[in-house]
Order: sequence, then C-alpha cells, then structure tokens
Amino acid sequence: MNKISRRQFVYGSAALLLQSRLAWAADKRSIVVGTWGGDFGRLLKDNVDGPLMAPQGIEVTQSIANAATRRAKLLAERQLRRGSMDVVCLADFDMFAGFQAGALEPITPKHVSRLDKVLPFLKTSYSIPHIYSAHVLVYNTEKVKEKPKSFADLWDPRYKGRVGLVDALFPTNTVIAAIVGGGSPTNIAPAAAKLRELHALRAKVYPSQEALGIGLKAGETWIAITAAARSYMWHKAGIPLAFSVPSEGGFPATYEAGVPKNASHKAEGYKYLDAMLEPSAQLAFAAKMGYLPCVSDAKLPPDLDAAIGFTQAEQDRMLKINLDYLTKEHASILDTWMKIFFKA
Repeated sequence: MNKISRRQFVYGSAALLLQSRLAWAADKRSIVVGTWGGDFGRLLKDNVDGPLMAPQGIEVTQSIANAATRRAKLLAERQLRRGSMDVVCLADFDMFAGFQAGALEPITPKHVSRLDKVLPFLKTSYSIPHIYSAHVLVYNTEKVKEKPKSFADLWDPRYKGRVGLVDALFPTNTVIAAIVGGGSPTNIAPAAAKLRELHALRAKVYPSQEALGIGLKAGETWIAITAAARSYMWHKAGIPLAFSVPSEGGFPATYEAGVPKNASHKAEGYKYLDAMLEPSAQLAFAAKMGYLPCVSDAKLPPDLDAAIGFTQAEQDRMLKINLDYLTKEHASILDTWMKIFFKA
C-alpha cells in the first residue's frame, strides 16, 4: 500500500476544498432587480427573493430607485453590451416605452412557463403583469362625509388645500385633468389649464405614495388620486379611508416586470418573472398591499375580493388608456407638470 506524506495530504485536502468552493460558486448565481423600495421592495424580498429564488441557488440584489430613474437607466443603457439590471420593474406606460425603444426581451411561454396563467387582458409581448389596480379617488371618511362621485370633485373649493397628488403619478394626474377639462385619454390639451387651477387651489404634491399616506393620516389631505389598493392598505393601518371609482372611470394601473435585452443573466431573469407569477407571491401582494392578482390560479378569499376588487359595472367603465399616445406625449406631459407644480 502506498503511503502519502502529511504535505501531500494537506495539499490534497486544500485542492478538494477549493474544488468544492468553485463548484458552489459556479452553481451560485446572482441577479440584479431594478425595483421600487418601500412596501413593494420588502414584499418582493419576503415572498420572491428569499422563498422562491434562493432555493434555486439564485441570489437577488435589489437596485432601488424611483420609476423615472429606472426608466431612464433602461433607455440609456440599451446601447451597452451589458446593462446594470437583469430584471426591471416598471408601471405599464414606462414598460411600454422600454419596449418601443427596443430595450426589452420578448416574453413567451418558452421563457416564462406560467405565462398561460396570466389573465388575457393583461398580457403583453414584452413584460409580465405583476399586480394591478386602478387610480381612483381615495378619501378620508371622517373629513369627506359624502362619497365623491367624479374626478371633478377635486376642483371643488371646499377641498382647497386638501387635495393630494403623487409626483410619480403625473401621467395619471394629467390625463384626469384633461378629462375634467373636456379632453380625453388621447387629447390632453385641456390638462394644463385644469392643473393650474389645482395648483391655485393649493393641491399638495407628495414625493411618494408613502408620503401621501402620511399626509392622509395626519389629516392635512382629505382626498387624493391614487390606487384603490393603497386605500385598502392604509385603511388596514388604521386610517379612516375609502375609495370611489368615479363616474368617468378609474385609470387602470398595472405594474410589470421585464428582462432587458442586455441583461447579464437572462435565464435567471426569466426565472424571476416566473416566481413573481407564483400564486403565493401574488396573494401576498394582495393581502398586504391590496393589489389584484394577475394570474388565474391565485384565488382571493371572498372578503378580500370584496375589499379590493371592482364590480362588473366599475370594470366596464375603466378608462381606455392608449400607451402609444402617452409615450409620445411623455416629455410634454412631464414638462407641463414640472412648470406648474415645481417652477422656481
């Protein structure tokens, strides 16, 4: 029998350990997900990143920024060989802009196995719908005794200084102002005058949804444009809120995810999209944030469905949003918004 020296044993053991570590490193993959922070980021971490991706050997790093920054990054990086994100999360109109610019990979059943579970009216060729709701009127039931019936109620002088708007929702706010002014989702010309009227009525513009929630809780804001889902979440937190789908119709709000064409880890990015569509993740967002599931096999409990869902009549009068039009008008909309509410 051949004997090995102590030195040979030590070297051999070290080599085996190194080989093991290299094999582990090769199996360990990491992706970067561009997303919102706050409640959204925490729910992704708790319901997708940890329980669904980690068991696959995929580590997730969240790149947190506001939507405008992520959209700009997606568009600016599209000429690079490798971008900084493997998955990008954006609202529907921002994702559409990325698609139009050729910055997103296609989404097919070959890439995302759960695509067949996605509700048909939410499907696109370039992203998966993650959660959806509608921007409606959210109001403090202790301050606003009569349920508001129209977006035009925001211009009622009795709400002077008590209307809340979210900066990031400037496309929604602009379309609504246009409709109240006699325009439509594809005619925003009347919006500027109506937004100036809101500014004159001292409407408050909040930097984030979370900041709006604080304003509603403090009573400085009584009525606002935001997602019905937010009303549910804040009501659960003890704020006396309810939502109303106005006579004009709610503004559909879908939050989506896609894989940039220059992502470094596309296969893992697609796996992340699949995980986002899992019933467990979908139901967690519904229970915590009040957003509706986008897949057919995530069934809400009846009481939750009644609290966050929309009646058939409300669904029928949802506004028909033309994403192509909004994308073309995006720079003009933003410019008008900034000049009215943030001029020096």
